[in-house]
Amino acid sequence: QVQLVESGGGSVQAGGSLRVSCAASAWTSQVHFMAWFRKAPGKEREVVATISRDAGSEFYTDSVKGRFTISRTNAKNTLYLQMNNLKPEDTAVYYCAATPSLRGKLKNTTEAYDYWGLGTQVTVSS
Repeated sequence: QVQLVESGGGSVQAGGSLRVSCAASAWTSQVHFMAWFRKAPGKEREVVATISRDAGSEFYTDSVKGRFTISRTNAKNTLYLQMNNLKPEDTAVYYCAATPSLRGKLKNTTEAYDYWGLGTQVTVSS
C-alpha cells in the first residue's frame, strides 16, 4: 500500500514563502504521476499543480502560475511544492496525490489519483 506523508505547512504573512513536501513510501512506478491539491474552507478540493515521473510534464492552475513550483526527486520518492509570494487566498489544506497511471482521466481531477496524503495546513495572513 502506498503511503503519502506531507510536511512543511505553517503560517506565513502575505508575500512570504513556504515549501511543502510529500514523502512516498512506494516504488517510483507506483507514483508515476503526482500532484498537489488544496481545499479551502467552504470550497471544493482543487488542483494546484501536477508533475509526471520524468518531470517533463508540469501543470499549474492559473492562480498559482509564476508563484508556485512543483518538483520531485525520484531517488527519494519525494514531491515538493515551493510557494512564493503567498496570498491570503492560498490558505488551505494542501494534499499530495499520486497514481501509477492516469488511465485516460484528466490529470487535474481528483478522480485521476489513487493515493492521497492526510494534508498539511497552510495559512497566509494579510
